[in-house]
Amino acid sequence: MTRVTIATDSQQVIDIAQNYNIDAIMTSSSHQSGTDRIYEASQKLQLPNDEIIINVQGDEPFIETKVVQAIYNLTSNNAQNTDIIMNSCYKIISNPEADDPNIVKVVTNKHDIALYFSRAKIPYPRDHHFNTYKGHLGIYGFTMQSLAIFCNSTPSPLEDIEKLEQLRALHHGYQIAMTEVQTESFGIDTIEDLEKAMRYHGL
Repeated sequence: MTRVTIATDSQQVIDIAQNYNIDAIMTSSSHQSGTDRIYEASQKLQLPNDEIIINVQGDEPFIETKVVQAIYNLTSNNAQNTDIIMNSCYKIISNPEADDPNIVKVVTNKHDIALYFSRAKIPYPRDHHFNTYKGHLGIYGFTMQSLAIFCNSTPSPLEDIEKLEQLRALHHGYQIAMTEVQTESFGIDTIEDLEKAMRYHGL
């Protein structure tokens, strides 16, 4: 059975969730990443090692059901592969979009295994125009076991420099499986994004 739970450190969020009969768990305010918060919530829920956990971050409110399902399927397919510690996705973005440091870019190998994530424009188009960058979406799939491994790993220097937690996995030699998705969603990272979101809802 699918279960949706909000993990938060805000009593206001807990109260709103209760008003709408949505399951919510209070977590520590000291977490450095959303993944660490999800791990605490998963421990409180006493999830078994083979449980599939999809982390949809709060700054990605418009992610469609089909995208969540794609990450679930990818995570399920990779659940027995101990080399793969995380599962995620990307959408194709244009050259101008790739200039935005709030849109994380990812490069992958031929099997769609992530090679690197960056806020910078990667790959850099040295000799010609390039218009099919891979924009990473802030959604991750784990098993409870792989989530525990990730959260018990030490943070990495690149993670701190880029402020991208997924670089911790690559630093420790693990793989991140990716899949391409079609989506109209966008993250809310700036005031401009919030204004765009409000227009999206006619506010």
